[in-house]
Amino acid sequence: MASKSLVPEAKEALNRFKMEAASEVGVSLKQGYNGDLTSKQAGSIGGQMVKKLIENAENQMKNR
Repeated sequence: MASKSLVPEAKEALNRFKMEAASEVGVSLKQGYNGDLTSKQAGSIGGQMVKKLIENAENQMKNR
């Protein structure tokens, strides 16, 4: 099942964010299909993305 973006214009920025997170955890992503990743690799990327999103939210709350 493909997920539908709530903000389609953000697709490229989200893809860059995913690539950056993958690089930070040492996982090589390629453009397009990455179905050959292990669950551990995919989870590491998702976990890094969540970590960065939480850090960003915390910083925004501090700066209010």
